[in-house]
This record gives sequence, structure tokens and C-alpha cells, in this order.
Amino acid sequence: MEKDLTPLERRLGVTFKNQDMLRQAVVHRSYLNEHRDFALDHNERLEFLGDAVLELIVTENLYRNYPNPEGELTNWRAALVNSQMLSVAAAAFELDHYLYLSRGESQDQNSKARQSILANAFEAIIGAIYLDHGFETAKTFIEGSILKELPRILENKLYLDAKSRFQEAAQEHLGVTPTYEVLEETGPDHDKQFVVGVFIGEEMIAQGDGSSKHEAQFKAAEKGLAAKGWK
Repeated sequence: MEKDLTPLERRLGVTFKNQDMLRQAVVHRSYLNEHRDFALDHNERLEFLGDAVLELIVTENLYRNYPNPEGELTNWRAALVNSQMLSVAAAAFELDHYLYLSRGESQDQNSKARQSILANAFEAIIGAIYLDHGFETAKTFIEGSILKELPRILENKLYLDAKSRFQEAAQEHLGVTPTYEVLEETGPDHDKQFVVGVFIGEEMIAQGDGSSKHEAQFKAAEKGLAAKGWK
């Protein structure tokens, strides 16, 4: 059954000349496995295009407006176009309601996989806007949905990863460098789970878990920032 995408157009601020372009942007590959007679393809080619358009527009904006070195601009761009940022932007448009997903994917509401699907669909929508309306409309859309986040990213140093931010804050506030320790390691070799604590001196500030030590450290650092009120 076709979904009414007119409310989504209103949220996006773009009325499509060819609404099938927008519809294809929200079709996940899994949907076609269960609906082989569906008239449109999945959104992966549009995502490929939208990714390039997004990166170009963000890069041009940073280049024109900030005289900072290349390395800093690269970090800022990465903070603006990463999967987490794009999935949050997609949620702001309530994109989840309009996705064409398999029954299994539809039931998987809050996983990393769903965040990735939302981020990819958001890039596909950028590709669709570019094809349907051109560069300037795509640029206006990206400025209003993604680039508006740059001041917040710069103010809170979100272009640094959580470990870097926690280390910088610990050194600034306490004059010490935090350390990390594996507290627990479970599961078979092919599916390990780690619990890692972040310490300042002898005091454990927070702990995080993940499928790698690296992931667990980042989660511990994020929780440590919150625990110390350093966000």
C-alpha cells in the first residue's frame, strides 16, 4: 500500500515535481524482498548521490565561512555528516513513519541498524531533492537541517570524540589524564562483550559496554562527561 508522502513534503519544505523520487528515497532494500512487485527500486543509489551532495555543500560552506586549517574543517565536517547526526535529523522530520521496511525491520525500533537506515534514507532524500529541484534547493535544505547544528557542535566541542572530550575536560578541570580498565569480558570469541570503566586516579567515574574495548571506552567516556557535568 502506498503511503501518503504529502505530510513529509510539508515537513521537508519541498514539494516534489515527481513524488516517486521522494518515495524511492524511503524504500529500504528489505521491503522489496517481501514486495517483489513494487514499482520502484530501493534507495541505495539515491543515498550514494545524496552523500556526495551533502559532503560538497557542507565542505563549501565551511571553506567559505571559516579560515581554519584543513584538519579542523575535516573534523567539523565529520561531526556534521556522521550517521548519528543524520539519524537525529531524520527523526526531526519524523522520517520513521514514512519508511518502506520489511516486517522484521519494522519491528526493530531503536537499534543501531534502525539509526543507520534513517541516516541512509536522509541522504537518499538529499539525493532526491537534488535530482528533482537542483543544487540550490538541496543547499537550502541542508543549511536548514544540518549546517544549523554547527554552532552547537563548536560550542560543545562535539567534533572531538567522547574520549578526547573527556580527557580534555579532565585535564582542564582537574589537571589529570583519565585511564580506562576492562572490568568484564564475556561471550565467545566471535561475539565478545566488554565492560570498561573510566577512572580519574583511583575513582571510577563511569562505565560503558560494547562489542569491542574501543566502543566500551567511548560509551564510558560519554557517561563520564554526563556524570561530571562536563557536557
